[in-house]
Amino acid sequence: MLLKNYKTTFLNELSSWYDEKEIESFFYLILESFHQKKRIDLALEPEMEMDALQLLRWESALAELKKQKPIQYILGETEFYGLPFLVNENVLIPRPETEELVALILEEGKGKREEGKVRILDIGTGSGCIPIALKKNLPEAEVDAIDVSEKALVTAMKNAELNAVAVHFRLQDILSTEDLGQSFDIIVSNPPYVRHLEKAEIKPNVLEHEPHLALFVADDDALLFYRKIAVLAQKHLMPNGKLYFEINQYLGKETVTLVASLGFTEVRLHQDIYGNDRMISAVK
Repeated sequence: MLLKNYKTTFLNELSSWYDEKEIESFFYLILESFHQKKRIDLALEPEMEMDALQLLRWESALAELKKQKPIQYILGETEFYGLPFLVNENVLIPRPETEELVALILEEGKGKREEGKVRILDIGTGSGCIPIALKKNLPEAEVDAIDVSEKALVTAMKNAELNAVAVHFRLQDILSTEDLGQSFDIIVSNPPYVRHLEKAEIKPNVLEHEPHLALFVADDDALLFYRKIAVLAQKHLMPNGKLYFEINQYLGKETVTLVASLGFTEVRLHQDIYGNDRMISAVK
């Protein structure tokens, strides 16, 4: 079958679930993943065909998209901060907002890097996107990462190998941790922060497929992870060390107040590209 003809079928089949622009983006992502071809290649080779086995793969992907399974999980891969990452149902799909968190750390850490080796800890690492992106851009840094999910850590370790970086991963439940074992210059975390009361705002492709362990926190203690991590950071950050959080956009002021109450200074609330309260930085 000609790929250009199948594109019409693909668009029609998904029109009840997605808008045309999004379906087109799915089509070209699959084209690149399955055929190593880009949009321009299809335009230049309008007679490009696929065999029966390739058609079967496309039909399988189409069926998964109808179930609103994220395209990243269907392909098993995504990109974060210009780097390739493997993803599956055991880890959250890295978001553009988290890229902004990495960019903030790198920008604010310029002076620190000139002083010598930087020690970084990422708490709740998931796919490993934060520590791997930081290590890739700070090759001299010593980077550690922890997560409560053994399956997530398996994926994170594969991603470190894929990106040829050394990150020290370990299995650890931060809520039951009293000692981090060493001191750090930077502690960063994108912990669970979506309250159950906000479930109605979550799209089905996220709610039904991404790991709830990494997404949700109880309505009556939404800042549980931030409190615990900030307390540990007070003990284990070096003097003038930095604490960074990705946060719930609806709880920006509350999170700032919490972090400041635990003894941090220069507590700053940062907005993402959409204008939402999304990150906090603070100094010990």
